[in-house]
Amino acid sequence: MKNTLRQMINDDVGFEDITTNALFSPGIKACAEIVARESGIIAGIEVAEIIFEDFNLKCSKGKYDGDYISKGDSILLLEGNARSILTLERTVLNLMMKMSGIATVTSKMVKKARSVNKKIKIAGTRKTTPGMQFFEKSAIKFGGGDSHRFRLDDCVLIKDNHIAIIGDISLAIKKVRQNVSFSKKIEVEVETLEDAVLAAKLDVDIIMLDNMNPEQIKEVISVLEDSNLRKNVIIEISGGITPENILDYAKTGADVISMGYITHSAASIDLSMEIKHLL
Repeated sequence: MKNTLRQMINDDVGFEDITTNALFSPGIKACAEIVARESGIIAGIEVAEIIFEDFNLKCSKGKYDGDYISKGDSILLLEGNARSILTLERTVLNLMMKMSGIATVTSKMVKKARSVNKKIKIAGTRKTTPGMQFFEKSAIKFGGGDSHRFRLDDCVLIKDNHIAIIGDISLAIKKVRQNVSFSKKIEVEVETLEDAVLAAKLDVDIIMLDNMNPEQIKEVISVLEDSNLRKNVIIEISGGITPENILDYAKTGADVISMGYITHSAASIDLSMEIKHLL
């Protein structure tokens, strides 16, 4: 992670922070504070600590990843070289604000869905920002959600385009079992009742019901239950699920709701950094 974070800093700074370096001599030291400007779930504190400590800045946490924050709360205190504090400010805040926005939206979706289905999980999707997968998926976890796959090597997920090329769900599952370790779960994306039943009969671990409406999902689950195929398979639902309709989907009896919304549509939580005094 350090190398990724260092590259982010390098991309932002370039050769030097010309404003800061022109104004302040290298020996000036300061105390600064990261403060919440609105309420939500904080995320990215450990990431910020890694960055600051990499530049020999001393950190003191007022909150921890996953904590609820209110406007005015002190999130993090730091002490050390004033040049470093000011140079790192924007990158650190941008990361924390983005991660906190995702954590906050995830938390809201978890609470909403579990008000009607106490066991349901809210998961992310791969609709993440390239290069930011780890940070965005971690934020989902801090918000009480499930990260789903961090990367393509986490789990088999046979999607519609895989099936379009290979031509058959049964053949796709067979080839996966021949070529992928037994330690990896197998998930299949389906769009019809018939394919859901077929996948269940072929003993996959997870069936993703893609772009089905709540009534169609209820029908699939009912048929699987009547056929004694339900208890050994995880039912995930995905596609077009938003804060406005999540309750309808949570009531279907599915095990997992995966939402691209919680990463691609989460608004950042407003945080600021304030210089408190010189040391």
